[in-house]
Amino acid sequence: MKTDMNLIHERKELFMVTIKDIAKLAGVSHTTVSRALNNNPLIKKETREQIQKIAKELNYAPNFNAKSLVNQKNYMIGLFFSSISQGTSSSFLVDTIKGIRSILDDSYTLSIEGIEDIQHWEHVNFQRYDGILVMSQSDGDHAFLLHLKKQMIPFVVVNRHIKDSEIINVVADDAKGVTQAIEYAISLGHEKIGYIGGRESFHSANERRNALVVCLKKKGLPINENYFVSGDYSLESGFQAMTKLLQSQRQPSLVFCANDDMAIGAIRAINAYGLRVPEDVSIIGFDDTPLSSYLNPPFTTVQKPLKKISQFGTSLLLQLIEGEPITNMKVEIPTSLVKRHSVARIK
Repeated sequence: MKTDMNLIHERKELFMVTIKDIAKLAGVSHTTVSRALNNNPLIKKETREQIQKIAKELNYAPNFNAKSLVNQKNYMIGLFFSSISQGTSSSFLVDTIKGIRSILDDSYTLSIEGIEDIQHWEHVNFQRYDGILVMSQSDGDHAFLLHLKKQMIPFVVVNRHIKDSEIINVVADDAKGVTQAIEYAISLGHEKIGYIGGRESFHSANERRNALVVCLKKKGLPINENYFVSGDYSLESGFQAMTKLLQSQRQPSLVFCANDDMAIGAIRAINAYGLRVPEDVSIIGFDDTPLSSYLNPPFTTVQKPLKKISQFGTSLLLQLIEGEPITNMKVEIPTSLVKRHSVARIK
């Protein structure tokens, strides 16, 4: 009697081997096979290696055109930021794309757009997408999300907390990260704490500012509004905002920046002013971008697991596309404080 492997080997001489063939041999679902062949980190290493071994033995090669016809898919995923031209740093963009591409099957094309950058998004043909991932940064995205719901297209919102219980949402606990950073600064004796915020229309800027204010109040420290200035998440805005703080009569001993790019700009301004980090002014950033550990000094920052958020959101979106049930509609991934050398102890 011929085994399954014998039959498959005979079949591949006449027909193309499919994911379902590999799934049958591995004893897993075809979705698991697809993810394993794309090195999805959410699939156990042993399972990935077993599936990849079977695929290699069978000389498996994906036929994207055939898959599209059979599955009636376009194999197109839409990635929509609130805005690409303003408020989205290059590192934020790159980390998001890396996270998504590490999960997507190679057959998928990723289309990247900015909601604010499209003049009439209500006229966009969203049916060309199999699913949409919304990297929401602004409360102003609400109308766009309502429009997607009406279009009946699978979509997942990442990065920003969404109150709608019908929308799948993956976020980081930004407030907890800010609290950890400020409590750490206070433990080193800092009481005059400043803040360089991001684009005011972005939810993250308000969330981080509110967390800072709550923490200062809880610790019984004064809140000096002159220490609170706004940027737009860019390097230049961090430089300009820090310059403004340095020109005040009483300078803060520590400045918390709503992202790492503005922290880098702030450090540049401190150096240009003839001062040093952290001897004269301490700095804490947010995101933990690669540059944060290579500057002089490498600066303390809150690590936002953006790649992990993107991976989780993409996996949930693929489940939606495949019609699989979603058991957890709201996922919150923790942040963590990375301590380096940009915060001095107050003597």
